[in-house]
Amino acid sequence: MKNRAILFLIFVFLIGLGNSCFDKNDKLNKNQIKSAEKIIGINFSKSERDSLIDELAEAKEGLNSIRETKVLNSISPKLTFDPRPINFEINMVQEDIIWGILDDVFLPKNKEDLAFYTISELASLIKNKKISSTELTKLYINRLKKFGDTLECVICITEELALRQAKKADDEIANGFYKGPLHGIPYGVKDLLAVEGYKTTWGAAPYKDQKIEYTATVVKKLEDVGAVLIAKLSLGALAMGDVWFDGVTRNPWDLTQGSSGSSAGPASATSAGLVAFAIGSETWGSIVSPSTRCGVTGLRPTYGRVSKDGAMALSWTMDKLGPICRNAFDCAIVFDVIRGKDKNDQSTVEYPFNYKKDVDLSKLKVAYLKDLFEEDYRGNENDKRTLKLLRKIGVNFDEIKLPDNLPIKPLAIILEAEAGAAFDELTRSNKDDMLVAQHKYAWPNTFRKSRFIPAVEYIQASRIRTLLIEEFHALIKDYDVIVSPSFGGNQLLMTNLTGHPCVVVPNGFDEKKHPTSISFIGNLYDEAIILSVAKAYQDNSEFDDIHPEFFK
Repeated sequence: MKNRAILFLIFVFLIGLGNSCFDKNDKLNKNQIKSAEKIIGINFSKSERDSLIDELAEAKEGLNSIRETKVLNSISPKLTFDPRPINFEINMVQEDIIWGILDDVFLPKNKEDLAFYTISELASLIKNKKISSTELTKLYINRLKKFGDTLECVICITEELALRQAKKADDEIANGFYKGPLHGIPYGVKDLLAVEGYKTTWGAAPYKDQKIEYTATVVKKLEDVGAVLIAKLSLGALAMGDVWFDGVTRNPWDLTQGSSGSSAGPASATSAGLVAFAIGSETWGSIVSPSTRCGVTGLRPTYGRVSKDGAMALSWTMDKLGPICRNAFDCAIVFDVIRGKDKNDQSTVEYPFNYKKDVDLSKLKVAYLKDLFEEDYRGNENDKRTLKLLRKIGVNFDEIKLPDNLPIKPLAIILEAEAGAAFDELTRSNKDDMLVAQHKYAWPNTFRKSRFIPAVEYIQASRIRTLLIEEFHALIKDYDVIVSPSFGGNQLLMTNLTGHPCVVVPNGFDEKKHPTSISFIGNLYDEAIILSVAKAYQDNSEFDDIHPEFFK
């Protein structure tokens, strides 16, 4: 009986029943307790309800104290998620990476064509002083001004900062101080990353004038290697979808269609040649989905590989930052810069990234999720052609299936509970009414729903997540890569829960000429091999070299 009472007490704390459980004289109404039991599927006896009255009264006082304490979005709970299974081991030797940037890259007759050059091509031009960072930066800024409103993908252009950083890069290179492939390369960031001196809107009306006088670790790392920040790019409000306070970010391949999200702006801007690359984030599909929609390549790194310091928190145990680029090789270049341990983010780790530009596919152990490829879905024929091409260039596939003995979709309450906590004040203040999206499955309703997730079930879901991590690790540890439909089955939620890395690449077009994609999933902290395999695929296919006609 006591355990059940404790269970309900925790539940009351979480859902914040507050005055709803008390009558107008501030006295607990036992009938309301009985009604609340129905929400969580628990039945107490009359005597058990009587026993709860005093403790719930005390709980209400404590609840009010918690609510009165100001907690910024940047403060994470003192519970750090660790995706590593029991007895996890990894090679700790970091080898030198040979990027092999070519010297025989030439300026096009029409310099606008530079907008779609890869990072490695632009790096060659800048390193060999065939173009200056300032000239390239101005080219991209002009394109942002020309097409930004069409795509509704730009929060703000950081022109003054960009020109200052570009001049610094040019001066350093002129003096023989070349920092590497990102030196002088213009890029954009999803506007959930703080940049000192600029607004950080999180794409949401309640925060559209928010200034966080701080610069995110990822942005600092890119600045340190000479990259040039030219824009803060749109995201679906509070990292959902492509709807933000100023409109819907558009798909460059079809302006009647949204770019998907929540890394809507980074994917759209990269696809349309408004930036050389961008930084996005994923909690549950927010790199994979817009990269697919916009026909670009995205890397969702292993959880904890890239610091989230200075980024808006949605789910402390599921958020991940990663690059969105023209191809997998570019993703590798960017990832090598932004990865690593950060004292300001205790979830981060320092593991090697032993990327190889070329890989012998025949020597790798590769599996594919056969049953998912047999389902009827958009892009299925393109996926089958991708598998055929991979076999042709040396891949030998094993057939495997995802674990199916655990509930996966119900584990989404982990994200929902954490998101509800991250935006607790927004819900209680009713400022969530300011968000553009107000439909059933939009954030305002999900945040409200999260108040009704019992604390015990949140913890139980986290424990099931532990079992899932062990099971998925047991499945993938014998393979270098698993190839999957990008949205097949529960793969996307499952791998975001387990923290595994994924590279998503364009692999064709559907009957409406919209891009499709396929995903390469890797072992924890082994972004190197999936990026190498993705590059091998792209070296033998054309889809990463095709760009939307309207923006050429």
